Amino acid sequence: MEGNATAMSSDPRSAGALIRRWFDEVWNQGNTKTIDELFPDHAVMWGVGRPEQSSRGAAEFKGFHQTMRGACPNVNIVLDHVVEQGNTAFARWTVTATHTGDGLGIPPTNRKLKIQGMTACRVKDGKIIEGWNLWDQIGMARQLGVLGGKAAELFP
Repeated sequence: MEGNATAMSSDPRSAGALIRRWFDEVWNQGNTKTIDELFPDHAVMWGVGRPEQSSRGAAEFKGFHQTMRGACPNVNIVLDHVVEQGNTAFARWTVTATHTGDGLGIPPTNRKLKIQGMTACRVKDGKIIEGWNLWDQIGMARQLGVLGGKAAELFP
């Protein structure tokens, strides 16, 4: 699951421990109970879908999660680097997956994907209360073969 890391707190409720648990259990294992446990109703997750979109609380985030895992059920995320500072953790990550489902609104392409991104999360009382995500959505569209026109020329 993890490539490189900076020294972290040994507290399982720390930001570093929670970001690791989130990616392992929520994404790699597909465990939606962890979403309920770690992402309370007042929490917000930015950069899910379009960069300016957010999900508030577990129920909204589960919609994004279901869409992505529905499109790529074999998703695997490796944490390439994790840094913890106080109540915030930062992770640089790499996703590998195969687009075999309809979750993205296009028919399955059976194409293998490799997507890189970064996440920061702020925690309080052992819960993720805010998260920010930046990931290569253009690269994903290119790999799926749905990036056309001028955009395909700009991002070959």
